Amino acid sequence: MDKPRLLIVEDEEATRAQLHWALSGEYETAAAEDRESALKLLMTARPHVVTLDLGLPPQPTGSGNGLRLLEEILEFDPLTRVIVITGNDDQSSAVKAVDMGAFDYYLKPVDIGELKVILRRASHLRKIDGGFVGGTTESDRGVQESRYPEIVGSSRQMLSIFSTIDRAARNDVTVVVTGESGTGKELVASAIHTKSTRAGAPFVPINCGAIPDTLIESELFGHEKGAFTGAHVQRKGRLELADGGTVFLDEISELSPALQVKLLRFLQEREIERVGGRERIPLDVRVIAASNSDLKRSIGDGSFREDLYYRLAVVVIPIPPLRERGEDTMLLARYFLEQLSREMGRKPRRFSQAAEGAIRTYAWPGNVRELENKVKRAIIMARGRVIAPSDLDLPSPSEEPQVVSLREAREEVERRTVLAALERTRGNISRAATEIGVSRPTLHALIAKYNLQPAEFQQR
Repeated sequence: MDKPRLLIVEDEEATRAQLHWALSGEYETAAAEDRESALKLLMTARPHVVTLDLGLPPQPTGSGNGLRLLEEILEFDPLTRVIVITGNDDQSSAVKAVDMGAFDYYLKPVDIGELKVILRRASHLRKIDGGFVGGTTESDRGVQESRYPEIVGSSRQMLSIFSTIDRAARNDVTVVVTGESGTGKELVASAIHTKSTRAGAPFVPINCGAIPDTLIESELFGHEKGAFTGAHVQRKGRLELADGGTVFLDEISELSPALQVKLLRFLQEREIERVGGRERIPLDVRVIAASNSDLKRSIGDGSFREDLYYRLAVVVIPIPPLRERGEDTMLLARYFLEQLSREMGRKPRRFSQAAEGAIRTYAWPGNVRELENKVKRAIIMARGRVIAPSDLDLPSPSEEPQVVSLREAREEVERRTVLAALERTRGNISRAATEIGVSRPTLHALIAKYNLQPAEFQQR
């Protein structure tokens, strides 16, 4: 494995030579004596870690040039770990540098042994946070390994999913994607389509839970002119529009029993009839379905047909919730930070250590979608280049837990349980009540008690 790259920025020649000699065994070292030469090496050496003396020419007794260079380093690569080195008489500037995003500071005179400990910790965290192998960052590899630009992950679970996507894409079979709301089921479906022989044909998504029962049949199968009030022209349905390609049926458990029968007939015969029509229309369409509820449980309670499930579930891809994906959370957070900053025309930013700790410890009930929204909020709210937990609207991991009564604790658990059930079922009262084992009137009472709005979840 390549050594981590270290840039030493020090105007005193003796100290610069000492650091270079002492650290070259563990690091690929480069050295600069002033801001201008440091900026050139920043572009060519692309260091993972920097030691920065704040007192740089032409004002070696001040810290202005050093702080300016710190800002430029972090703007060039927000993941760079910068250890500020300064004298005892300028400790306030070192503290300011940490506030600006420096990893740590060290007071002169330099003890090589102590500095090595700090550098090892910084390079280790840099490797965890962004990695380095041949100049490619860990987050880049997370995207590259997936072969799908919009799916970021390098955890064991996600690598297994990437392998399943590849195999499913090579075989023209029906697929069921399962997972909590916000885990990225449509991205997985789109990736299967993109890697398949159908990639040049349409990918047509439809959310079965977002369309009223009176309209969903027409949306799927189309209708003839005059088939019902308001049908002024003939209209093709989503299945027909996807001919030659793939249709993605999200929240398939929301289909009525009658439509389940009609979909099953299509999967068996590969033909449809538009609403109000008699012509049988042959179609070549791959079907990928998704659900954030347990379809086998739905089979058990009679709300989903067993024969339709086994017709669809030739390949099943369960997507883990974000809280079970380990370091993928930080990979995704940095991916969103870079992507959204660029889209919003904002300068590059980085997460503070406290923000990273908050991201890692938060449970993320809304999964990847919630993480993306929090990062977007942080880009808007952050006052400087460093994002704090408050910018993400997350509690800092260092904050002391509040003392609450047993009643308050029970109510909080109750509120979270109801909220999570509404999230998973997209505001479907009957399904949410069944999931948490209460009656519909009881759930309505809990919704009123905690001032929740089921209609909000139907739009998600």
